[in-house]
Amino acid sequence: MTPAYELTLAPLVLWLSTSSVLARSTNGTSNSPGLPMVINTWGGPFTAATDAAYLSLLQPGTSALDAVEIGCSTCEANQCDGSVGYGGSPDENCETTLDAMIMDGTTMKSGAVAALRRVREAISVARAVLEHTTHTLLAGDSATDFAAANGFAVQELTTPASAASCAQWRAGGCQPNYRINVTPDPATSCGPYTPAAAAAAADNDSPSGGIEGHDTISLIALHASGAMAAGTSTNGAGRKVPGRVGDGPITGSGSYVDGEAGGCGATGDGDVMMRFLPCYQAVENLRRGMRPREAAEDAVRRMLRRYPDVQTGIVVVDARGEHGAAGSGWTFTYAYRGAGMDRTAVVSVPPINGPGADL
Repeated sequence: MTPAYELTLAPLVLWLSTSSVLARSTNGTSNSPGLPMVINTWGGPFTAATDAAYLSLLQPGTSALDAVEIGCSTCEANQCDGSVGYGGSPDENCETTLDAMIMDGTTMKSGAVAALRRVREAISVARAVLEHTTHTLLAGDSATDFAAANGFAVQELTTPASAASCAQWRAGGCQPNYRINVTPDPATSCGPYTPAAAAAAADNDSPSGGIEGHDTISLIALHASGAMAAGTSTNGAGRKVPGRVGDGPITGSGSYVDGEAGGCGATGDGDVMMRFLPCYQAVENLRRGMRPREAAEDAVRRMLRRYPDVQTGIVVVDARGEHGAAGSGWTFTYAYRGAGMDRTAVVSVPPINGPGADL
């Protein structure tokens, strides 16, 4: 999760409290800054993506889809918080792989890549899937082959820092990890693992040794014309089982947009969140008449009822630019910038499952 002190890296960020932002919408008025607008998960280093995407929308000829690609590409190049782009979140084999998705809110087409190996520009490859195939999702080595055929450079994603991090993890007994119901005991061993006997298997859906951060950039762009697009880019869960794909490249989970209703971006425990398609749910909530904060809270509560400890963050914006968010298990932040704003604003969202919360 992005610590507060990292905000010194982005001097043009204005911190706002959730209560001050939401107060403008409780009396029936909108908190929309006006279009064009960009909104995305997380503050801190992620605001570089907000600014890049927003400023691009001020240039003639830039589409909402362009802005999403520009914003997510900025985080990929900057390795935002180590959770986006190359050199972050190595898997059990010490390899970084990337997931990304981009969606057009007018055509409802989306393109995505999952477990992309040896190519840095994940969001741009996802856009190539959208624009040059009739598919939605390509994965693994075949996604790499597709990227190479479309002119993307194939190169190592491991960095000295990520290799050292993985070596340290192995030296510490491979803790934490995501193995369950296996032998030897994943809480004390690096494997190799085999399935445990049925009698020994526990009904356990939590990783051993706790979990590491799983931040993601999910970004929604609203063009001055009203056209909308959304996208997500991430290097996934650190220490994941090789081949694991989270919610990031899943349309309706990592992000979702429908220009008739609005858009949504998500971050958090993707293995749980993708089971609920929370961004699809949130946008459909908008269509049913909910306001953005209410739509986000409903999507989060659906997950909490089944997984009370899940970490989630959902940011929602309607087609007019009114925005809201909800999260659980941590304090979530989101960033936005709209018409007339000379700097990005960051909103802090306390968990709705805090002490005394009514789920």
